[in-house]
Amino acid sequence: MSQIIKVAVRDLNRMWKYRWWLAGLVAMNLSDLFIMATIFNGVVNRALIPDYIKFVAPGITAIAIFASSFSIGREVMVEIRRDVHHYLLSLPMRRYELLLGRALGGTIRGLVYAIPFLILLIAIEGLPNVEIFSVALISLILLAFSMSSLGIALSSISRQMDVQATVRSLLYFVLFFFSTVFYPSRAISQFSAIRLISHYNPVSVVADLLRASFGEGVMPAADQLISLPILSFLMSVAGMLLYMKAMAK
Repeated sequence: MSQIIKVAVRDLNRMWKYRWWLAGLVAMNLSDLFIMATIFNGVVNRALIPDYIKFVAPGITAIAIFASSFSIGREVMVEIRRDVHHYLLSLPMRRYELLLGRALGGTIRGLVYAIPFLILLIAIEGLPNVEIFSVALISLILLAFSMSSLGIALSSISRQMDVQATVRSLLYFVLFFFSTVFYPSRAISQFSAIRLISHYNPVSVVADLLRASFGEGVMPAADQLISLPILSFLMSVAGMLLYMKAMAK
């Protein structure tokens, strides 16, 4: 366990080297909340969403932890391209410890990044329901772990920066806009394919849990709650297997 923690701490320390990238990410998320949400607050149907800012704030928190956790994949790809993984493989630890450490490091980075947004969310919404909020925090951890694993898996498949960036942008588009981050599920219920993706989208599950904890929505369905740990497990297994295969070449 100590070896896994050492690898995770290494990745957490490396996070602060990209402070300008982090600043840009924070600015993007805050602009979504305070600029876009403020504008649309006077446009959206109040019968569907009484306060659009309060509706979007939990969703912004969900996509913030997704984007920050996913960033670990960029570093994995650079390490593989520059053969830094040869040094990592020479360290006195088992390969599974290295793999778990990388995924855990991405998870911690996502959670650290999400803390200010959670504080801002409480400032906007007020105190949450403790029981539902506890479930929401667990879902945040699962989302961060699954997205960091997905980032590692994607970076292990392709060593070309442009291909990796294109696929990452496509995933961003699907997970952000085919979700309940910016609009309620009943607004997209007429589109069967989008409704299905949105229903099991982990970003939707986390956003809806956060809304429910602040009394701004209802709890996700049981099948949605079950799908999140299953997805997290599948993504972690895929990320570790593909990362191991890429390092063994």
